[in-house]
Amino acid sequence: MRRIDIIPSKSDAHRALICAALSTKPCQVICQAESKDIAATRKCLEAMKDGREEMYCGESGSTLRFLLPVMGALGHKASFYPEGRLPERPLSPLYEELIAHGCRLSPQGSVPFTIEGQLTSGTYHIPGDVSSQYISGLLFALPILAVDSRIVVKGVLQSKSYVDMTVKVLMDFGIEIIETAEGYLVPGGQAYQGPENYQVEGDWSNGCFWLAAGALLPQGIRVKGLNPHSLQGDKQILEILAQFGAVVNIEEEGITVKKGELNGIRIDARQIPDMVPALAVVAAAATGKTEIVNAERLRIKESDRLKTVAENLKALGADIEELAAGLVIRGSGALLGGQADSYNDHRIAMMAGIASILCTETVTLKGADAVNKSYPGFWADLEALELADKIERV
Repeated sequence: MRRIDIIPSKSDAHRALICAALSTKPCQVICQAESKDIAATRKCLEAMKDGREEMYCGESGSTLRFLLPVMGALGHKASFYPEGRLPERPLSPLYEELIAHGCRLSPQGSVPFTIEGQLTSGTYHIPGDVSSQYISGLLFALPILAVDSRIVVKGVLQSKSYVDMTVKVLMDFGIEIIETAEGYLVPGGQAYQGPENYQVEGDWSNGCFWLAAGALLPQGIRVKGLNPHSLQGDKQILEILAQFGAVVNIEEEGITVKKGELNGIRIDARQIPDMVPALAVVAAAATGKTEIVNAERLRIKESDRLKTVAENLKALGADIEELAAGLVIRGSGALLGGQADSYNDHRIAMMAGIASILCTETVTLKGADAVNKSYPGFWADLEALELADKIERV
């Protein structure tokens, strides 16, 4: 059986590093492997500590959206330098709420993007269907302010598991957040007090690709280092793979997924958008129709992922249809191979790598280095698992 140790969670690392930087007590964040996004957060936090204004956040949406409110709460002037598609990705309505509460901001899309002024306490209105990162950013910032604040979430909070993760890490650093019927109450006048050491947990979002790959292989893959009790929402992949018909076993030695009799299913992606590229490959391997619905937020990721998933899998021979808010995939059990393009999106590059397992011919992938955003060792791990014979990177 193929085995792999999973890398640390990018989502957990971002949160822990920010809390540690704000802590009145020294805290070492233990993260055995780093990606471009995690390095961007570290670099910005080092600049914050040194009193420098320049924040080089790379293509990391988490870094920008988390630290904007934090800089406002600290009253620091900061100029962020986003790269790639990040300047085009939305900041509204967080943008307007920061301005309404005392901050001055550059026009959206500016590079550099500058914030200055003092963020004030109050009531913040954030829709739940744009980005959970807006809420997490405010949850990091508002406890520092002297007076209590409220976050009112309008509509259903999508990707709520990510906000739950934020609340959990904040609690680990001594910060109280009160969930209410309308959103969150954030008591003011709090101080971050971190543990001496914080161990970043394993990454379910990147683990999804290996678990999905296991569902394509009769001998399966065992993934070690994933916490079945994690608050990371992408752990739902185990339930979804089981619904497809894959054989899933949770054991002390790790989580094992093997190929079973795969059949098409309906997937609601509202709470698990990052999982869609990996699940689309499993759908191509399944018999019958798979519908992926409520996935419109994928259009504002590092690429328009509904478009790039559909284009790439179609180029490799899949029967896939792109809809306004989802995908329809009619699986045949195999793909042909051909040309693929990551569109500089780490999850699309990894999808192509996993899809090559199904292909009868080689997949030639343009932009394979996009994986460095979250998982620099992905290709080395694919090779170590002896699954890289059908992928050519250019």
